[in-house]
Amino acid sequence: MCGILGLLLADENEFVNQQLFDGLTVLQHRGQDAAGIVTAERRRLHLRKDNGLVKDVFQSHHMSDLRGNVGLGHVRYPTAGSSSCAEAQPLYTNYPHGICVAHNGNLTNTEELAIYVRDNIKRHINTDSDSELLLNLFAEEMVKRGEEVGETEDAIFGAVEGVMEKCSGGYAGLLLINGIGIVGFRDPNGIRPIVFGSRVSKSGGSRASSTMERAVTVPDTPGKMSKVGRKLDYVMASESVAIDTLGFSLVRDIKAGEAIFIDMRTGDCHTRQCHRNASLSPCIFEYVYFARPDSIMDGISVYESRLKMGEKIAQKIVRKFPHHDIDVVIPIPDTSRTSALQAAYILGRPFREGFIKNRYIARTFIMPGQETRIKSVRLKLNTIKSEFAGRNVLLVDDSVVRGTTAREIVQMARDAGALKVYLASAAPPIRYPNIYGIDIPTQTELIAYERNSEEIAEKIGCDWIVYQDTEDLEDAVRSSASPTQPLEAFDTSCFSGNYVTGETIGNSYFQRLHKLRNDSAQELRRNMSAFSIGSITEGEGTPMQSQNGCESVQNDKRVSQSNGGRGCEAI
Repeated sequence: MCGILGLLLADENEFVNQQLFDGLTVLQHRGQDAAGIVTAERRRLHLRKDNGLVKDVFQSHHMSDLRGNVGLGHVRYPTAGSSSCAEAQPLYTNYPHGICVAHNGNLTNTEELAIYVRDNIKRHINTDSDSELLLNLFAEEMVKRGEEVGETEDAIFGAVEGVMEKCSGGYAGLLLINGIGIVGFRDPNGIRPIVFGSRVSKSGGSRASSTMERAVTVPDTPGKMSKVGRKLDYVMASESVAIDTLGFSLVRDIKAGEAIFIDMRTGDCHTRQCHRNASLSPCIFEYVYFARPDSIMDGISVYESRLKMGEKIAQKIVRKFPHHDIDVVIPIPDTSRTSALQAAYILGRPFREGFIKNRYIARTFIMPGQETRIKSVRLKLNTIKSEFAGRNVLLVDDSVVRGTTAREIVQMARDAGALKVYLASAAPPIRYPNIYGIDIPTQTELIAYERNSEEIAEKIGCDWIVYQDTEDLEDAVRSSASPTQPLEAFDTSCFSGNYVTGETIGNSYFQRLHKLRNDSAQELRRNMSAFSIGSITEGEGTPMQSQNGCESVQNDKRVSQSNGGRGCEAI
């Protein structure tokens, strides 16, 4: 899972760097592995990316070099490819024009695409990242369409159509086409999220002083922005929280199979449906876990949907255990707090904070290796013993993936003096891998794989566990939708095993996925940095990348005089 952000400011003399930094900071929950920003300054591109958090990757001397009024930002954790900073984004190709991509999601036909790119269009792919494939496919489509109709919106939308015809999976992406504009697009099933916003530019009129005034000033649809000229600033992001933070008005989500093109030459905004059979099925795990509660996705408040999840799971507990002896409801921080609060209300039991979280430890289910995850739980959480001692405790979590974290937390509750420990999951049992950009591992590493609730409870060490029903989860999210924007379907593949793009458990794709994602394979990649992912799947090694993959690809050999060469990677 990744976070993407694109900004285009109407004033060519205004710099976008600080706003990209601020936006990425509020999207940091979507990826802590790497961060990157690219900006365009009158056809000169400036790029800085590296492994690490946003606050660590970008120092003041980097920010001063990231000049320009248009740019892309990206935060990443790897689900395809490796953790090398060569695969940190944005990625760049110089032909045509100079194009950069920031991509969230996962392509499921990468093996076929890699062969096509290598053999048919003769483009070199230097990483194991599916994002680099997507970038080169778009670039090649731009070459073809540009020869036919010139550098118009028809060429750009035609290139997106060509990409969507060839690529399978769940993805949302942003493209910066040097000297032309930025493009946002979403896969034909709308699995991965991306939203669009705008505001009146400082140069295009007085900036409105309130949200209400901005809503009146800014056109309410992209279609009405097609003839505004250089009067509006534009933003596209994975979540609406970035749009809010930067002072923009949320216009709407990019639709499934749709692309939005903002022409930096004119300031106009254009939209087009780029896939004939598009049908919205957003990933329901965004609402369960990944998205911030203050975000709105496809017209649905993440916070409101999590309240409903808590209500539904509490109602199931009452049905299953009408004479339960729960004394207190305690959330497992942080994502489950909203659901736990509502569950406590429905159950008529006090809601208490029993765990204190160290906010400087990364999310444990993302962490590599079981031993690392087990150790990290104790570093991340500590108990308030008075909330557990002598009580029957209901712990509420958003989901249970491997069970490693849950097992440690249950033991921590017992060590703190709990008499009985019950566990409620706001999500159904996760029995299948996610193939659309969330690093939910291979089947055999999932605690719910081939186990029922009683066996899972025994494995975790709790007295009983209750999971949300898939139908209740869908109802919880759907009931929070606006009547004008109803949601009919979701991607629930990690619960149901039904993949909206047609993959079938057991086929060759899942066999390759297991080889890449299981803990042993990931440990091998960490210990053998001289080999690429291909060495695991095919037994062939590739040369070690210089500087841990961060060797700059430059056509500008000038050294920054302001900081002794410590500036951004020159493209």
